[in-house]
Amino acid sequence: MKILAIESSCDETAAAVVEDGVRILSNVVVSQVDIFAAYGGVIPEVAARSHLEVILPVVHKALDDAGLTKDGIDAVAVTHTPGLMGSLLIGTLTARMLAILWEKPLFAVHHLKSHIYANWLESGTSQVPEFPLLALVISGGHTQIIYMREHNQFEIIGTTRDDAVGECFDKVAKILGLPYPGGPAIDQAALHGDKTRYKLPQPKVEGLDFSFSGLKTAVLRAVQAELKLPITTPSYELKEHISEQQRNDFAAAFQETACNILINKMKMALDKHPEVKTVVLAGGVSASGALRKKAKEELSGTGVKVCFPEVKFAGDNAAMVGAAAYFEVVTGVKETDPYKVSIAPRTAISKD
Repeated sequence: MKILAIESSCDETAAAVVEDGVRILSNVVVSQVDIFAAYGGVIPEVAARSHLEVILPVVHKALDDAGLTKDGIDAVAVTHTPGLMGSLLIGTLTARMLAILWEKPLFAVHHLKSHIYANWLESGTSQVPEFPLLALVISGGHTQIIYMREHNQFEIIGTTRDDAVGECFDKVAKILGLPYPGGPAIDQAALHGDKTRYKLPQPKVEGLDFSFSGLKTAVLRAVQAELKLPITTPSYELKEHISEQQRNDFAAAFQETACNILINKMKMALDKHPEVKTVVLAGGVSASGALRKKAKEELSGTGVKVCFPEVKFAGDNAAMVGAAAYFEVVTGVKETDPYKVSIAPRTAISKD
């Protein structure tokens, strides 16, 4: 089964053709990261207009790269929630139009499902996940632990009570004067830093939930104290006073603390679910080299598989949407009425 998939939930315009949920026939991504680097974050209205400019060329290139026409496509899939309203609208309207004109079934897919199913894409860098499994979904907008008994069965057992870990990476990077997006910048700076030089607190949150707002504030206060500046000093001014070595050390200390928080919660989740055979990492933050190394070292010892997608499929892309849609098909999820596709900025993951 060949699925044309479209992703436009935030600041990447993407289209891909995926066969049988694992084989990638094409994968095209146009990123807006260069546009928003100067702002340190995404501007929703600008993102939507940028999607509108490139969505059809991206779809055409995905088909061309796959060597297919509409006649070779069996279904259309699209991210419909969660995300930025304007961005989602561009993707869903395009998918609806194609499904209607081509007379193909349409599957509206939850964005977090797609990140999880990036682990099934053929990449040669990971094992095939086995059920039951735990998924750690970590991105700029989400931090969740999801329990899956089988394909398309999801139970959220842990979530953030405030900020997502990816947002925390972006904000800390801005404090340190590192570029947007924060994750890759901190990962790189941390390679040259001493993770033990600064001690940062780990939030004490009961159960499997997370909290990252306090860690973000702790970094801000620690930087101000190290630079001997008053706490009234705006965060955007700190980069003018911090040295390169201080920046690298703070990046390393923060990254170590954030990774420890994530891995410790996964250990707790495994203790609660000893039947689990696989842990999968998913979402943009799963690209972190430090997190992958720590997950392998500390979770593999528990006897479970540790899987993660190829780095290029960790962030937003359409191939993961095609994979998620395929596994909806094989588990009997009904196609979406193209005239009734709804979008939402934040909707809980479910099997419906």
